[in-house]
This record gives sequence, structure tokens and C-alpha cells, in this order.
Amino acid sequence: MPELIPTREIFRHFPTWAQLLFYAIAFGGTLIFFYGVYSRIQKYRQGRPENRFDNLPGRFVQALTTVLRNKTIYRGDPFAGFAHSLILWGFIVLFIGTVIVFIDHDILRLLGYRLLQGTFYLWFSLILDIFGVLFLVGLVLMWFRRTLVMPFKLDYSRVDRKEEEYDRRGYATDDAVFLGLLFFIGVSGFLIEGFRIYADQPEWARWSPVGWLTAEFLSFMRLSPATINFWHATTWWTHAVAVMIFLAYIPFSKAMHMFTDFANLMFRDENVPRRLPGITEAQMKEGMGYKKITDFTWKELLDLDACTKCGRCHEACPARSAGQPLSPRDLILDLRTFADATFGTSEWFTQKVNGWDTRTAVVAGDVIKAETLWSCTTCMACVESCPVGIEHLLHIVQMRRTLVDEGNMDDSLQEALMNIGDYGNSFGQPERARGKWTQGLDFKIKDARKEEVEYLWFVGDYASFDPRIQENSRTVARIFNKLGIDFGILYDGEKNAGNDVRRVGEEGLYEMLVEDNMAVLQKARFKKIVTTDPHSYNTLKNEYPEFGLEAPVFHYTQVLAQLIDEGKLRFNKKLNYKVTYHDPCYLGRYNRETEAPRKILQALGVEFKEMPRCGTNTFCCGAGGGRIWMDDSNIQERPSEQRIREALALGELDYFVVACPKDYAMYSDAVKTSGNEGKIEVKDIIQLVEEALS
Repeated sequence: MPELIPTREIFRHFPTWAQLLFYAIAFGGTLIFFYGVYSRIQKYRQGRPENRFDNLPGRFVQALTTVLRNKTIYRGDPFAGFAHSLILWGFIVLFIGTVIVFIDHDILRLLGYRLLQGTFYLWFSLILDIFGVLFLVGLVLMWFRRTLVMPFKLDYSRVDRKEEEYDRRGYATDDAVFLGLLFFIGVSGFLIEGFRIYADQPEWARWSPVGWLTAEFLSFMRLSPATINFWHATTWWTHAVAVMIFLAYIPFSKAMHMFTDFANLMFRDENVPRRLPGITEAQMKEGMGYKKITDFTWKELLDLDACTKCGRCHEACPARSAGQPLSPRDLILDLRTFADATFGTSEWFTQKVNGWDTRTAVVAGDVIKAETLWSCTTCMACVESCPVGIEHLLHIVQMRRTLVDEGNMDDSLQEALMNIGDYGNSFGQPERARGKWTQGLDFKIKDARKEEVEYLWFVGDYASFDPRIQENSRTVARIFNKLGIDFGILYDGEKNAGNDVRRVGEEGLYEMLVEDNMAVLQKARFKKIVTTDPHSYNTLKNEYPEFGLEAPVFHYTQVLAQLIDEGKLRFNKKLNYKVTYHDPCYLGRYNRETEAPRKILQALGVEFKEMPRCGTNTFCCGAGGGRIWMDDSNIQERPSEQRIREALALGELDYFVVACPKDYAMYSDAVKTSGNEGKIEVKDIIQLVEEALS
């Protein structure tokens, strides 16, 4: 008797007509899949062009590495990251196994070769069983998280509309169908294996451990061969049809994220929103911002489809936590729903929103309400927390440009922008008053327009004009002078750097400010730029180079930290204080500078307590994106007040330390308005430096 070679029959006991029927069903499912993908691509083609095709090999490798390592899913949610890793790798290995079966049965077999036999088949079967179990475990963990744990971020309730104005049951259905189909496919696959092993009793059954255990369980039922063959065939067909339904379902459902997320990660711009795009001449002819969904670029339309509704941006958003009508998640989903309705792209399970007319609705104002757009602090928390590379802030700024163009804005914001246009500062002070804060110093700060300096100090509006912060500016000047730093300022030649002006959506005013500042900078004599304002730091470092700025830009904490490293800054005494430190959004999150301030605090000798949200995961003070110029009387609890509460939860503290003029203003007010005067005091880090040097 010849020795049996380990293998298995794909169409076990199936007549020819049954095999042809399977191929017909598979062809139908594949056809629907490709039609759905084609309709998506056609939607993206209707967006405006955008060049994201530089360094395609590098982009592909980076996206592939990100996906396979699953690192963006793990970040901030280890449980979801672990479960998703099991599902991801289980799916990948099972998919590869399916492809191998196809190649072996439908290509190599016809050529007289076999791949799935012998030792290769045994290891193939064992590996697929192991990863099949991991796949199912991951799905169960995700089901547990969504149904029993149900974290806040997975709640589809909206913050900007009443319950009767929308219906999101389709989203919940899509989640259930997605997990349910995958789980059914995995379980039915193991049942097929178990029925086959029980019926055929192969000697190598233990190489399919799950199927073998299933067969062992079935043996207690003492089923007849006819019954086993019936259930094998029935389960095989049910499994096959479910797979084809899933294939057809992919482009019309949440499952499409398997493709759109990879593409979105591949084509994302790491510099957004640190560096925002300007307005092209073609755009200016039609308006300054986005009015129609066709104003969006193909990448921005891809952004909308990439959203998996994970809710991380919804949870992280300071505007949402303050009770304002903004959820970055809902903004993206609304734009996606509107885009699908406009372009005729369908999702089988989606939301319904009342009051939209795709023929007349304007995206900025109708689809996304003005108050929603103006709630954004441009803190970048949404972009930072998004695991699939969605650039929420870019969408918001583009729509804000439309609102600015139409004059649809808060009166106080309009006044601030007019002041900046007329005087170069948001305080409405004459230009000649910009350097008045230097009065009271016992030395003269150099004018970098007239004398050569190593560091040009770009002071910024709040550090120059706000009486609460002017003393901090004088302290910086005294410290720089004491340390022998060769520095100067521009006096009345400096204007608002424009970081927040640009993020408000006033692109024309921003470019005017850049032009005026660059004209002065090009005449000044300096080697480096230093600033105490993280907002100015961001635009000078990341956006001004497009307009010709070549000098390196530093935040003042970076300069002090470097002097500590070089041994040029030594403190005379250690400070016996208990402090926490707040990372400014534009320093910590935007520009990844989290170590320099902590190095200074360590050198000061203070007892440092870290808040839960810190570093690149910092929480916004609420001032960015022009919010500091807007009315906030309708906010339930300001982000700055929430932050003070978070700091006090650490226990006894002396100081809440900041490194940003706007932070100093916002948190000083928050201590008072939250009723915490006497419990904690806000200090700029430079104040502690001066005390330790005295």
C-alpha cells in the first residue's frame, strides 16, 4: 500500500457543477468589490490635484512599517493596540494562506505541480491554525471592548446636534456586521477543518490542532459518515458565501479602512499642521477657502474615508471637553457623508443628518457649522491622536478661510485681526510702543536693525504688550544679559508673526505680516533667532523658510538648556518647590520639544510632578487658533480651568510652570476663575531661573 502524502482536497466530494457554482459566486463578489473600489477612486479624482507623490518608495516603506508594527494603534490605547495586532496579523496570515491555496489549486495544479503537500502542507496547516486562533481572540477582545467596556470615545453621540437631527444607528450596525462577519468566517473555517478531519481521519491531523480538537469533540456525538459529510458541505458553502459577502462588503463599509488607512498613512504630510499650505491663484479666483466639497483635494477626500470612527480625536479635543460644538471625528464623518451624497458613492450602513441639500449646501457654514469651526484651538491633538494620519486641522483652516472671506466671525476676533492689520499687533497699540516693555531695565537692549547680534529675539505680541507678561520679558532680558548672550530685538520693526492669524484662516493678512517681517529681518544682522513665544516659534521655524528665512530658530528654553549642557549656566541655589510643568501645544506637540524645559527644571532642583497629559500628549490651554481673541463666556469649563484641576489632582504643589506668554495669561486667569487662588501659582520657568541665579 503506497504511503499517503499529507495534503487535503479543496473541493472535497464536490461535483463539477458545484465547483463551477463556487467560481461564479466568487466572480460576482470580486466584481462588486472592484466596482466599489472603482467608485471610491472616481470620487478622489473629483478632488483638486495635490502633489503627494514625492519619494513614493520611502512613503510606501514608512506606511508599511507603521501598519505592520501597529504602533499608531498602540499609542494611547494599549488594549486596542493589542487586540488590533492579533486581528491584523491573523488576517494577514490567513489571507496569505488563501492566496497560496488559490495558486496551488488553480494555477500550479493545472501545470502538474503541487505545493500544498508533504512537510510544507503540515507547517502550512499548523501556522494557519495558530494565527486563526489569534485572529478570533483579537475579535473577541474588540467585541468585549465595544459592548461591555464601551469607552467614552466609542460613543457615537454628537456634541453639536440634537438627537432628533441625526441617526447613527447605521454606524453601530456597520461595527457589528464587520466584527460579526469576520468572526463567523474564522469559526466556520475551523468547523470545516474539524468535520473534514473527523470524516477522513488523516494520520497528520494533529498538525491542524484546532481542527483535530474539534474532531475529537465531534467523536463524542457518534455522527454517521453521511451526517458528517452533510455538515462539512453545508459549513463549507456557508463559509464560502460569507467570504464572498465580506469581499463585496469591503468597499461599502468600515472594512474599506484596510485600504484607505494604508494609503492615507502613505500620502500624509508630516509637516501638517506645522506648516500650512497657502492659497493658489486658481483658488483665489473662486474664493479664499472651501465652499464646495469639490474644493477639497483628492488627499483630503481620502482623509474622510480613512476615518475608522475610533473616537481618539473626539476624546482628545479640548473644545469638545469644554462643552463646545466641535468633535474632530464628527466633522470628518459629516464631510464624508456629504461627499458620498454629492459624488454618489454609497456606504451600506451610514449616518443620516437632517437639513442637507447637496445642491445648495456650503461645507463651511451649512455642513459644518460656523460655531463648530470657530471652536477649534488648533492644538493638533486630533492629528496627534489619529492612528491613520487624518489631517483634521487642515480641513478646519481651509473652511475657516471661507468664513473669514465672508466676514462670518466673532466681533472680538474681527477687532483683533483689524488691529493686527492696522498696527501689527492684536492689542491695537501703536507700533512705536512695542519696545516700551524694555523701560526699567538697567541696560539697553541692542537694536538688531542697527547692530549685529548673535541672537535676534522675536518677542511677540503678548510678551511685548500684556502688562501681566512684560515683567517676564524683562526677566528674560536680564538673564540673557547676565549670561553674556549677545542679543537684540527689532523694536517697532517687529510685527505679529502671524501663526494664529494663519490658523484663524486670514491667509491674506498672514502673508502681509510675513512680507513686512521678512523685509525687516533681511535688513537686520543676526545669526540665530530666539523667541519666548511657541506660536511665533512654530511659524518662524516651519513656515517662514518658504518665504526666504534661513536662520535657525530656537525657543528660549532650548538656549538655556544648551548653556546648562555646556556648563555656562550654573545655579547658585536649589529651589525647594513642588511644581508641575505644562507643555505648550506649539512647543511640545507641534515641534517635539519636551526635554529642554525639563532639563532646566531638573537643574533647578525642584520636586517635579508630571501631569497625566504631558509631552506630545499635552492638553491645550485654549488660546490657540485665535481663541484667545474670541468670546469664551459660553464655555462650560474652559480648557485652562480643566488643566488647573488636573494639576491640583497631583497633590500639594507650589507652582504651575509654563514656558509660553499665552499660557501665562490663560492659566493666571484660570487659577482665579476656578477659585484656586492660594492653592497654586502660575510661574514662567524664567522666573524660577532668575530666583535660582540670585
